[in-house]
Amino acid sequence: MIDAGSVKDAPAGQADASFAEITARRRGRIRRYLFQHPRAMDAVVVACYLLLVVLTAVESVRDGVWPVAALLAAAAAALLFRRSHPVPVVAVVAVLEVGVTLLHPWGSNVSVGLWFALYSVAVARSRRFALVCLTAATAPLVFLYLLLAVGPLDGRLPDMGVNTPENFQLISSIAAGISIALSNVIATGLGVSIRQRREHENEIAAWAARATRLGSVTERNRIAREMHDVVAHSLTVMISLSDGAAVVVKKDPARAAEVLGELSRTGRTALADMRRVLGVLRDDSADGHAPREPLVAGDNLGKLLEGFRTAGLPLHYTHTGPSLPDDAAFQLTVYRIVQESLTNVLRYGRSLGRVDVAIVRDGSTVTIDVVDDGKGTVDAGGTASGSRGPLGSVGTGQGLAGMLERAWIYAGTIEAGRSGDHGWRVHAVLYWNGENGK
Repeated sequence: MIDAGSVKDAPAGQADASFAEITARRRGRIRRYLFQHPRAMDAVVVACYLLLVVLTAVESVRDGVWPVAALLAAAAAALLFRRSHPVPVVAVVAVLEVGVTLLHPWGSNVSVGLWFALYSVAVARSRRFALVCLTAATAPLVFLYLLLAVGPLDGRLPDMGVNTPENFQLISSIAAGISIALSNVIATGLGVSIRQRREHENEIAAWAARATRLGSVTERNRIAREMHDVVAHSLTVMISLSDGAAVVVKKDPARAAEVLGELSRTGRTALADMRRVLGVLRDDSADGHAPREPLVAGDNLGKLLEGFRTAGLPLHYTHTGPSLPDDAAFQLTVYRIVQESLTNVLRYGRSLGRVDVAIVRDGSTVTIDVVDDGKGTVDAGGTASGSRGPLGSVGTGQGLAGMLERAWIYAGTIEAGRSGDHGWRVHAVLYWNGENGK
């Protein structure tokens, strides 16, 4: 008899895991493997670096410049630590690249090591820091090729075996400097882009986790509200029925049997309601599926009122206007408001002569009034009209707070307070917008 959805109380970690699975599938099999095995990725980077500089190493050895090969090997070794120590690695590789360029200035793929090192810095550090490292690592090599063009290192261009233009040295040096700068900028830009994408993915994952936690809190609050309605109502009615049966059992056994029958029905209904509420906390119940269908108020509101009459309330019910909207959630809200109001009357009312329940529908507006004339009725809660302020009460006040939360779903209000000199009144106004309020 409660509106139990299929959303379960999933921990935030499940949202993180789900988002991680989606991201992993987008990477593809090879990229996913390398992402999950960073050491393998480091080995691939070093292998690519060695493949790109092997020609330079071979040329330097052939020319008798052995230190170049040693410097390239040192740079390859340094790149193994680019993930854990990106800044020291970029500094070491920058120095080694300058050394290689001084010894073998026209080798192929100059500054290849800086591509990987600058990329790692851009991924690990902020964009501003990455740009600073880019400038600091690129400037020495560009300046070195400027010296090759116009400075003391002029004339180091190897013999091509063909006639070259008179200014070929200058053109080659400028082209080399520009290509080094542009390639380093591209490597840094790729790293910055990857870092921004990962930050975006982390933000989405964090948002998903927060949304899941919020959903969990909302679902727990909904379950707590439903459990309060079920337990408070059922126990109150069952206690009243058992007390009444104890009083009339000797004087009117037939009446006592009727009261005990209602007591049994109330207990079974409460048990069924609790199973429905708790059914959202697990996938399957003992028989395979926990019942979760919503309440049908048209069939159950009459039973609810009859149960309160049997419990001893002098109850009078009127309905004015069209029937309630054919919406299970809206009917559930009306049902729970009436149930909670009558439960408080049964629990706190004294010397009751009449209890009136009136439901009035006027277009899209549904008004609920529950009024009793009890003398000395205990104040079960403060006024609860459009406010989340304290509902001062002898009880917990959760019942009135729950009614208010239900009313807010339909832009409604709840007012609870004294009715004249005696008694208590609950006045609820709900607004139904479905089907243009018809």
